[in-house]
Amino acid sequence: MSVKLILATKLNKIFWDNTGMQDTITLPELEAAINFWRQRSPSVGEELRLCAQASSLATPYALMIIERRTQMPVAEMSDKAQAALNEWFTQR
Repeated sequence: MSVKLILATKLNKIFWDNTGMQDTITLPELEAAINFWRQRSPSVGEELRLCAQASSLATPYALMIIERRTQMPVAEMSDKAQAALNEWFTQR
């Protein structure tokens, strides 16, 4: 995961600023977000339909696998996928 390292020179301490949404997402991170939503809202019906959030993340996940990408800019995702990703990012 890409996080910004901030040096607090006056306090002579180092801390991580990971409160903001990152610019790119890796395949394992996207998989973790899908699994988060699957655990939070399990599949339903005979067809085992994914919840809306997991479903919105499934398309970029599939594209990354097909295109053999290791990461993807979050900006390339749909608004629904970005919202699901952002909520996962803030709740994990």
